[in-house]
Amino acid sequence: MIILSGGTGSPKLIDGLRKLIPDEEISVIVNTGEDIWSSGVFITPDIDTVLYLFAGILDKNKWWSIVGDTHHTFQQMKELGQNEILPLGDRDRAVNLVRTEMLNDGLTLMEATDEISRRFGIKANIIPMSDETVTAMIETPEGRIHFQEFWVTKKGIPEVLSFEHEGAEKAKLSPAAKSVLEKEDLVIIGPSNPMTSIGPILALPEMKEILKSKKVIAISPIIGNAPVSGPAGKLMASKGLEVSSRGVAELYKDFIDIFVYDIRDDVLNPEELEAMGIQAIALDTMMTDEEKRVNLAREILKLF
Repeated sequence: MIILSGGTGSPKLIDGLRKLIPDEEISVIVNTGEDIWSSGVFITPDIDTVLYLFAGILDKNKWWSIVGDTHHTFQQMKELGQNEILPLGDRDRAVNLVRTEMLNDGLTLMEATDEISRRFGIKANIIPMSDETVTAMIETPEGRIHFQEFWVTKKGIPEVLSFEHEGAEKAKLSPAAKSVLEKEDLVIIGPSNPMTSIGPILALPEMKEILKSKKVIAISPIIGNAPVSGPAGKLMASKGLEVSSRGVAELYKDFIDIFVYDIRDDVLNPEELEAMGIQAIALDTMMTDEEKRVNLAREILKLF
């Protein structure tokens, strides 16, 4: 089984799936559109979240970083006038330092991810969407900025005039991602930001065409007219998309078979999706505890 993952929504679903199927049967193609260099270190937040989840060290209160991590290095750098965009913990920074050294030694991002997975004892197949650089860039009235600066430093406050996945048109789907997609027929698009967490994966050449030949289930990260978390609404609006599950379905309509929306959603009309040849299923998608994560995962597995 393949999951397209980014942000925090998809890892929550993966956490539920892990209770039902063995890790070695799970392949996760992970967004790298939010990756960034900071203080000479290459940081790939969405890959790290999935790595830490499978390694059993993810902070499940935040759904990013390592549980119990300290921030001595970050604080000392701040005192020295080095204000980093991402507040890396000390153990988190160690992982990123190791990865950066691997990349500097000539390894691809996939090779580095494989090696870190091996050192953590991870059995799942964690795959960067591409070994090449794709960057989510936001155009604001104050200028063009990296997504991390928009979301972390500026708290998502600036008006979004437009945004793009810079480099996506030239980047290639990683060979490992392409290989696993050739072997597997079932794909889950996790309930993550469709613009910056899933969007960069879908923006890669070939990806949408490949998905058309698979059985694809997508889970909406929006209930009513508001995202469960994150800036998806502001980014969708900047593209002229309706901020709703219907807007998400519109983005995915060419390659999904089943669309899962929340039972509390009073905006989506399932008949509209049925008319597009998409089966609409209402489930409880609010994964606020382990039981709910497992229950949602169980219901989704029944759909395959």
